[in-house]
Amino acid sequence: MGFKWADLFRFRKTPKSFTREVKSPNGRLVCEVSVMDGRVSYALRKDGKTLVNKSYLGMNLRGEKTLGYNLGAVRSQTKTVNEKWKATWGEAREIVNHYNELTVYLSEQTEDARMFTLRFRAFDDGLAFRYEIPPQPKFQRLTISDELTEFNIDNNALAWQIPAYQPDRYEYNYTRKPVYELVHSVHTPTTIELPTGHYLAIHEAALYNYGSMTLRLDQNHALKADITPLSDGMRAYVDLPFNTPWRVLMVGEAAIDLTTNRMVLNLNDPPHGDFAWVKPIKFIGIWWAMFVGEWTWAPGARHGATTEHTKQYIDACTRLGIPGLLVEGWNNGWEGDWLQNGATTDFLHPMPDFDIDEVAKYAAEKGVSLVGHHETVGFIDNYEKQMEEAYKFYSDHGIKYIKPGYANSRMTVNGRKEFHHSQIGVRHYQKALELAAKYHICLDVHEPIKGTGIERTYPNLLSREGARGQEYEGGALSPSHATILPFTRLLAGGMDYTSGILDVTNYTKRMATTIARQLAYFVTIFSGMQMAADRPVFYEQKYPDLYKFIRDVPVTWYQTKPLLGRIGEYYVVARQADNGDWFLGGVTNEEGHRTRINLDFLDQGINYEAEIYRDGETAHYRENQLSYVVESKRVSSRDFLDLWMAPGGGFAVRLKKL
Repeated sequence: MGFKWADLFRFRKTPKSFTREVKSPNGRLVCEVSVMDGRVSYALRKDGKTLVNKSYLGMNLRGEKTLGYNLGAVRSQTKTVNEKWKATWGEAREIVNHYNELTVYLSEQTEDARMFTLRFRAFDDGLAFRYEIPPQPKFQRLTISDELTEFNIDNNALAWQIPAYQPDRYEYNYTRKPVYELVHSVHTPTTIELPTGHYLAIHEAALYNYGSMTLRLDQNHALKADITPLSDGMRAYVDLPFNTPWRVLMVGEAAIDLTTNRMVLNLNDPPHGDFAWVKPIKFIGIWWAMFVGEWTWAPGARHGATTEHTKQYIDACTRLGIPGLLVEGWNNGWEGDWLQNGATTDFLHPMPDFDIDEVAKYAAEKGVSLVGHHETVGFIDNYEKQMEEAYKFYSDHGIKYIKPGYANSRMTVNGRKEFHHSQIGVRHYQKALELAAKYHICLDVHEPIKGTGIERTYPNLLSREGARGQEYEGGALSPSHATILPFTRLLAGGMDYTSGILDVTNYTKRMATTIARQLAYFVTIFSGMQMAADRPVFYEQKYPDLYKFIRDVPVTWYQTKPLLGRIGEYYVVARQADNGDWFLGGVTNEEGHRTRINLDFLDQGINYEAEIYRDGETAHYRENQLSYVVESKRVSSRDFLDLWMAPGGGFAVRLKKL
């Protein structure tokens, strides 16, 4: 039987000092937990090298003394877990969950005798820990005004980061800074190059009913958890018992090791219910035509979401072999400055030129799944009043996918302005996800809360945005951006990057990519809802040879093998489909890069046809975007591919069993 807090009084005499170690299963990663002079701390090392120096833990509580002083260790427990579980969908079908756990029960050595638990899990590729607070003798509810968690790393380490508390949420370009410059809060995952040569990514898992963790230097020059505040300055109001999200430190000897770290998923619960109905999907959309000025979201002569246009796109889906269609701008609320309409946006009534009954019936006849759209503009009070009825409305029309959006600098709740990643925002996103599950609806959330692995528990969360995607093309993205994402944002889960835009030279949204690179994104940037974002004419008439890869590439994978990569320079990955075929994708920054890819991951003794989509020898993301080559050759596990990536370019390869 496990330790119960009711047994506390049988352990009144606690030692003045306490030190325990928990090692990873392979013994190379060691976390030391200690209680000295009444304070609890941890440190982390690998192969004898210090990754995280002594770091203190605790919480500030409103109306209470700080929880973190005058502590004694009441008891500790250890256990080992070694299991495999099968994902409903994702980057790998089977995931290993292997860790050693140390649980430390702590109590104040004062009259208050407040209690809490620290639970540490050491994996071969990282460490996770969380606070667990049981009901207290004197109170059952807490107001957390600050979390005192430290990550005390060498301040000369280099961090790839984006700023927190900014108007565009997570949608900023990553930059590399020394840790000593992180005096303002940054979002996680934050990926850090340590002087030891190791790579560390700090993030969190299982974020529920709590503010999102950001990071900043404290007065002791240690990185500290800065929990996103509510509008009143508090970080969270919680009922007891309560567990914080897991604090996660992913560890790699090279940056590319981080890209297959599955700790964040492993730290979440198995599915809550039967999600056999969840199906990842590829879709096109009435979307990009608005960005390039052909159509508009607002009603009028160039309105995009009309019955006629939607039926034309449904027909295109059937010709292209694409199973889904997104329709944006179908409902009331897009008139004028739509960013100001959030308080009155109506999610139940279409515009006069959009007959949703006719469209839904036509889509069903053609076997096309509609992807609905709810742009809340962050007015979640207005949205929540309509949300259940709106989800039922979609369900009644056979619509099983929704792209909700929250395009505003803050969320509006009863006149208050709250951060998207505050406790209120986290609660709202969770409410929407659980309601969607009730109606068997899958979500692709834009302007989301960051991923913390909860798609394991709720597999109907197929994708998120949560970083700059291709809507920022036309001047606000550089080629290096897509070489940074796999080592930063994508450590938090899949992203809807809106890939596959082949009209790369359009003057209104000129892309900072070659055309071949657009195919690579379908492999390098994972998403359970994968959008082929361009207009059908570019797939059917202008580039049918390139579209073949977009049609063939899967959305979900049997396994993933990262091959090559340096943050901000290049990234190459191989993914295997359920049928045994492999798909390769590679992207580079503003500099050209030649890669030699050994194919020893292929099944031995079997020949494959390599369908290669690559940059032409003179391709360049500014000067010659449309130069590409499509070629085919027979290969086996004994061979290699020598592929050139032009500046701002990339490649895609299908390896088909013969």
